[in-house]
Amino acid sequence: RKSFNRHLHFTLVKDRNVATPRDYYFALAHTVRDHLVGRWIRTQQHYYERDPKRIYYLSLEFYMGRTLQNTMVNLGLQNACDEAIYQLGLDLEELEEIEEDAGLGNGGLGRLAACFLDSMATLGLAAYGYGIRYEFGIFNQKIVDGWQVEEADDWLRYGNPWEKARPEYMLPVHFYGRVDHTPEGVKWIDTQVVLAMPYDTPVPGYKNNTVNTMRLWSAKAPNDFNLQEFNMGDYIEAVLDRNLAENISRVLYPNDNFFEGKSLRLKQEYFVVAATLQDIIRRFKSSKFGCRDPVRTCFETFPDKVAIQLNDTHPALSIPELMRILVDVEKVDWDKAWEITKRTCAYTNHTVLPEALERWPVSMFEKLLPRHLEIIYALNQMHLDRVAALYPGDIDRLRRMSVIEEGDCKRINMAHLCVIGSHAVNGVARIHSDIVKNSVFKDFYELEPEKFQNKTNGITPRRWLLLCNPGLADIIAEKIGEGFITDLSQLKKLLDFINNETFIRDVAKVKQENKLKFAAYLEEQYKVKINPSSMFDVQVKRIHEYKRQLLNCLHAITLYNRIRSNPSKSCVPRTIMIGGKAAPGYHMAKMIIKLITSVGDVINNDPYVGDKLKVIFLENYRVSLAEKVIPAADLSQQISTAGTEASGTGNMKFMVNGALTIGTMDGANVEMAEEAGEENLFIFGMRVEDVEALDRKGYNAREYYERLPELRQAIDQISSGFFSPRDPGCFRDVVNMLMYHDRFKVFADYEAYIKCQGQVDQLFMDPREWTRKVIRNIACSGKFSSDRTITEYAQEIWGVEPSATKIPPPNLPRD
Repeated sequence: RKSFNRHLHFTLVKDRNVATPRDYYFALAHTVRDHLVGRWIRTQQHYYERDPKRIYYLSLEFYMGRTLQNTMVNLGLQNACDEAIYQLGLDLEELEEIEEDAGLGNGGLGRLAACFLDSMATLGLAAYGYGIRYEFGIFNQKIVDGWQVEEADDWLRYGNPWEKARPEYMLPVHFYGRVDHTPEGVKWIDTQVVLAMPYDTPVPGYKNNTVNTMRLWSAKAPNDFNLQEFNMGDYIEAVLDRNLAENISRVLYPNDNFFEGKSLRLKQEYFVVAATLQDIIRRFKSSKFGCRDPVRTCFETFPDKVAIQLNDTHPALSIPELMRILVDVEKVDWDKAWEITKRTCAYTNHTVLPEALERWPVSMFEKLLPRHLEIIYALNQMHLDRVAALYPGDIDRLRRMSVIEEGDCKRINMAHLCVIGSHAVNGVARIHSDIVKNSVFKDFYELEPEKFQNKTNGITPRRWLLLCNPGLADIIAEKIGEGFITDLSQLKKLLDFINNETFIRDVAKVKQENKLKFAAYLEEQYKVKINPSSMFDVQVKRIHEYKRQLLNCLHAITLYNRIRSNPSKSCVPRTIMIGGKAAPGYHMAKMIIKLITSVGDVINNDPYVGDKLKVIFLENYRVSLAEKVIPAADLSQQISTAGTEASGTGNMKFMVNGALTIGTMDGANVEMAEEAGEENLFIFGMRVEDVEALDRKGYNAREYYERLPELRQAIDQISSGFFSPRDPGCFRDVVNMLMYHDRFKVFADYEAYIKCQGQVDQLFMDPREWTRKVIRNIACSGKFSSDRTITEYAQEIWGVEPSATKIPPPNLPRD
């Protein structure tokens, strides 16, 4: 409290004596931050002295959400803070709501990076997250008249108490220019320089006194920017042009699973890579076993001291950039440099959708990064020579495996660059890794099968159980102790309580409390009243055709038509909640949102329906909203077409929080079903083999439309304007897509899905049996901790061992 009051005193500027809630939030944030800094400094000191192998996780996205509560949980300060704040007559939860989400990511890929940072710190790894400090994160979504409207996410408006600018480590990044081949070696000259300013955010492990660093780069124009050229010209213009350089870190590209080949995005990718690699090499050289000799060419030990993990292909330029530094700057022999690069880098693939793969035009590289283009050509030549030697005369194989795609527009295939430049390539769930090996990178797998691995994704149990669902965490700890928080496999012990009536009742009670709390939040924020005893049926994720929110929508319409045709028949009441953002340029995804809101308008205002069915679109779905809705969910929808969702991680969050899953055999659902038993999930629909068979036969949507009367009725209603009476043709694009070019075969799974939803209803009518299945699911969710995932990366890719030892806290002498 003393610390809090001191911070509050300095927060209140002299001309203001009334503290606002925001003042209280900042005072608390600074108080909690004070508890981090000693541990942070000591951790970094500890690494400097021990000089362990360092892990660098490179990602263009870190979807962190809020930091205050997570920091209190990981430092074990939550009860003390709660008490102190309560004594001051304040409400901790109210203060927590003031913090802005750090929304520096789109969805799964960015949130995975955040979970990984938490696990790496908790496992005591010397790890660093490196990315971009976007001034504007993922847009805020408003729903206006049923349509998505985007507004800028000005998350730094009130300042960010969790970051520390480090101008002393500012670094130059070069663009454009030309390449000069001299007898002394290759020179990249006449470049334009942008400065990279680092901002450090502490990443605390769970109660182990380890605090790692996430370093995000912000673009700054050098002070002489454009003034050399202008000279006696327009000084004002030159200073205004600084914005051109600083735009690099202005905004996050809002596409999920889609490649948009814009030069600003390529600049962002090189910007983070160039700044980060300079930092990595500086740290390597200054470390105990780093290179102190005057020639500074002893990079043999580099891969023993440095691991670089590429989160998708976005930081793929690390490969040619590391080659450029080693060969051009450090004068390492080409073949030696290539060996070092491959042993250092590893690549995680996140998608098999062709439209998501990065394929940059060679012409763009030629202008922006001429030296990197040369290096990529040379690496590709080396690679193709090897393939040609092993498969003489197989010209088509060379074409398929080349990093350079020939055609009307020559392109660089970044995934191929990552595969040849890494010693390990992994998918993110078993089924996805199999698809990677057997189709996407089949030729590469035949060449080097030992390169390919699986690392099934996970989630951090700190944020996704302890923090968001304290009621559930408490009753679990009561039964099995607190060990599960850092070893989630211990949840298996709950199997002993599957028939324990007290525990069954407690689990159901916690779920009901979470539902009441979420219902109150919805009423308070969005003025919508929902029935808390209804089934909370939830699908929250980015809006995408492959995730098949349309299938969910068709089920809602079918349920509605059944109620209308027989209003007196008793049924299981449902509240269907769908939430997620659509990429601003993705027309179909925006139409899907409009359809959901329109269907909701009709259903929610039909007096015949009453409390039996509601369809709610959850506006502005983000990390902080996920923390509220997931603990309240009864049913989790994971219904992508088999073979399209690489892993999914929301599925895991629902499982550990006591929802049952309705889903296809896709992504990590397959392993969830394997862990809990397929009979404890609601699995339906085509498997990957069935999808492939249907592709060979030819998918004909009309066949299903003709055969299934309830499907035909739903489509005819959408088509005729039943859900859009003021604009009857509103959804013709959606219907046309579903009928004539649906890549994701919604109709093919409709019948099985509706039938499976019937089984969900049946079980929900037996609350005891439902809750027993819930307990079984929770008990079997241990595999899906990111601690397990990171332990596998550490041992099988990075060659380091996690450590359980606590660093001594700042108040104790070292050693």
